[in-house]
Amino acid sequence: MQKNIVILISGRGSNMEAIVAAAIPGARIAGVISNRPDAAGLNFAAERGIPTRVVDHKAYPDREAFDAALAAAIDALAPDLVVLAGFMRVLTDGFVSRYAGRLLNIHPSLLPSFPGLHTHRRALEAGVRVHGTTVHFVTPTLDCGPIVVQAVVPVLPGDDEATLAARVLVQEHRIYPQAVRWFVDGRLSFDAEERVRVRDELVGPAGWTVPPVEA
Repeated sequence: MQKNIVILISGRGSNMEAIVAAAIPGARIAGVISNRPDAAGLNFAAERGIPTRVVDHKAYPDREAFDAALAAAIDALAPDLVVLAGFMRVLTDGFVSRYAGRLLNIHPSLLPSFPGLHTHRRALEAGVRVHGTTVHFVTPTLDCGPIVVQAVVPVLPGDDEATLAARVLVQEHRIYPQAVRWFVDGRLSFDAEERVRVRDELVGPAGWTVPPVEA
């Protein structure tokens, strides 16, 4: 039975594009929702026959009212999984709790390092030698949910925010579809400490997670 995926975006939605392009077996992109009417990703989705919806946060008096309207739009699509793909709104605790265990986000750092904004700038200022990206389940505490998968990139001499961000984005597009596929395949679970475990995770000789090779 297919699982319905609802993707939330605020702009281009390049991670949304990567998930759509992955054509994950057993997954159906039930809809793409944006809080911005001018989000470029809406055109990408519509051109591929994916239902789109705008829930403009500016039309609501407060965060709670917006989240209630957003939840109604999501629930109309009967989601099994809600995916944040560059969705630039802080969600209320009630909203997050409503989708507990089925709300994924991707963050452009190796959490728990550099939560919040301006991650690439802060990584460069800190002088770290590696940087990366993290897919995690969303919890009420910002950027602190259980980690599903991470990807590491080097910080190279001469890097600026743009070059580092571009290198990280390549890895975002690789691991986000992978995490969604693990969810769809029923391979994700939580241990007693609420850490994520991946059943039958493939690991290469160097110890890194390896996506499955498609036939």
